[in-house]
Amino acid sequence: MGKILITGVAGFIGAKTAEMLLELGNEVIGIDNINDYYDVRVKQYRLEGLKAKRGFVFYQSDIEDIVFIEALANTYRIDAVINLAARAGVRYSLQVPHLYMSTNVMGTLNLLEVMRHKGINKFVLASTSSLYAGHPLPFKEDAPVNRPISPYAASKKAAEAIAYSYHHLYGIDVSVLRYFTVYGPAGRPDMSPFRFIKWIDEGYPIELYGDGSQRRDFTYIDDIARGTVSALKTVGYEIINLGGGKGPYSMNQLIEKIELLLGKKATINYMPFHRADMTETGADISVAKELLNWQPEVSLEEGLEETVRWHVNNRHWIKEIRP
Repeated sequence: MGKILITGVAGFIGAKTAEMLLELGNEVIGIDNINDYYDVRVKQYRLEGLKAKRGFVFYQSDIEDIVFIEALANTYRIDAVINLAARAGVRYSLQVPHLYMSTNVMGTLNLLEVMRHKGINKFVLASTSSLYAGHPLPFKEDAPVNRPISPYAASKKAAEAIAYSYHHLYGIDVSVLRYFTVYGPAGRPDMSPFRFIKWIDEGYPIELYGDGSQRRDFTYIDDIARGTVSALKTVGYEIINLGGGKGPYSMNQLIEKIELLLGKKATINYMPFHRADMTETGADISVAKELLNWQPEVSLEEGLEETVRWHVNNRHWIKEIRP
């Protein structure tokens, strides 16, 4: 039980993690800048559910604003920080790389600086499977991830490095979580599960980069949030993969499963494979099993069924969301 600061709380992972922590009896201080990288109505939908829960307080602000972070730490006795605020999306990072570095690196540094001055000793940092580009499956945490292929991945590598330095210098306990392709209800509109469900359901052609053979280790949102909550335990400094562990599945397989659930066929527009994308991802989750007693519980079939059900029940406003 404690007061947990969650940054990026209106985000996909942030909202579900906050929900789980509140259900466990914790108080959650949530901050989010509600940027328009994707349609803010999805973020507002998630926030509405959180604001109805006891023990939740929300501030619209930015981790790049260190003055605000300091004021927050002066107002509340914070027990731990879960940093899920980030500029996400591999392809968009090629267009605005400075934005990714300022949020993902400087924002992380701001949090760590305030933590060391206020004696907040637990930090959970969201990272990414995108760092493993060029390594053989399954990806293991000790792989030398020194050649990121996008500004997004590079910014996450930098955030991991600065977090390690604060662990080494000031004893801050750090859990770095490398997430693998998270999907589920109220997911990110820029990611393939949301987009494919919406396009197939509404009869629009799918935009598919590559031939569909590229594979992903899809991980259901509830499993990811449960692993994130578990990562609040004391570990020293550890990098931990949170992945589906039962794949990976190809994009073609994903499309086939969605077609079956919707009872509709997809029309596919094939686009050139993007050089910043990875051809496949797959997590070795043995560290998560050992340190966090965590493993995924929801299969892709079960998770997609829940995701499609949510989509169908929310068609009345999802139809206005641009993917």
